[in-house]
Amino acid sequence: MTDVAKLAGVSHQTVSRVLNDHPNVREQTRLRVQAAINELGYRPNKAARLLVTGTSQVIGVVSRSSTLYGPAATLSALAEEAVRRGFNVNVESVRTLDRQPIADAIGRHLDQRVAGLVIIAPVESANDALDDLPEDIPLVTIDGDPARPTELVTVDQEAGAYAATRHLLDAGHSTVWHVSGPDDWFDARGRVAGWRRALTEAGAEIPPLMSADWQAASGYRNGQILARMNDVTAVFAANDHLALGILRALHERGRRVPGDVSVIGFDDVPEAAYYIPPLTTVRPDFDAVAAASIDLLLAQITSGHRLGDRRVLTPTLISRESVAPPRS
Repeated sequence: MTDVAKLAGVSHQTVSRVLNDHPNVREQTRLRVQAAINELGYRPNKAARLLVTGTSQVIGVVSRSSTLYGPAATLSALAEEAVRRGFNVNVESVRTLDRQPIADAIGRHLDQRVAGLVIIAPVESANDALDDLPEDIPLVTIDGDPARPTELVTVDQEAGAYAATRHLLDAGHSTVWHVSGPDDWFDARGRVAGWRRALTEAGAEIPPLMSADWQAASGYRNGQILARMNDVTAVFAANDHLALGILRALHERGRRVPGDVSVIGFDDVPEAAYYIPPLTTVRPDFDAVAAASIDLLLAQITSGHRLGDRRVLTPTLISRESVAPPRS
């Protein structure tokens, strides 16, 4: 408001009167103030000082409407951690992570005077909206673009995929097939990179990538193809739901797991230990992601500016009964 007053050549109190539609303001003055507001990109309800000082006890979160385990687990852990730190969470769910829906959700948060923002942004389309955010807004992105210079907390997808692929190679398999997630997801790209790196380092053949979405049905369709190829002995699925679909397809074709084919997933969904057979998978620490995100956000709120910090958290391989050496 001080900047608006200076640009318009009026007092701070006059700006306040214009923002509150006070009748005792000359029309010429009102137009001058409105022009300054537009030029500076000032949001009347943003309360920039609240964003800097952290006086507000509400954190705004933007997330895609989804039943996928990873984003849902992240959101749940984030809400619990924020409450533990004395903050409430206001969640804006969007149908797609495109520029306008994200921008609209952010605008609603700012109008409610949140202390800072957490954006769960695992897809490339979210970048445009994040580029438009003013620098004075405390912001952390989760699972966002690793190439962005902003505050980021993410799981080391490449390390997790590398560990999964290496586990299958160490069991004696000559190569590993991969059923990947959507290629516009940073998670999926990281897992493809880790799979390829492990095979390249081992001097193993790199099979054709099998693209899918994150759903069990997509895993099933790809699994039907894999089940027909007798030389396939090891499969790394980009998430546990894909692995579930692959397990069914293999079963229907009479391919035993792990007797004929070993399978590894990613995420360690709560049901993974109860699959038939219990699924070897990669477990991200969603609680640690949430804690690191709140840490980075509160550091910005306290300092009054972005610090450029990021946290990359290594997941853990959980060994169960879906992996065995190949039959000789």
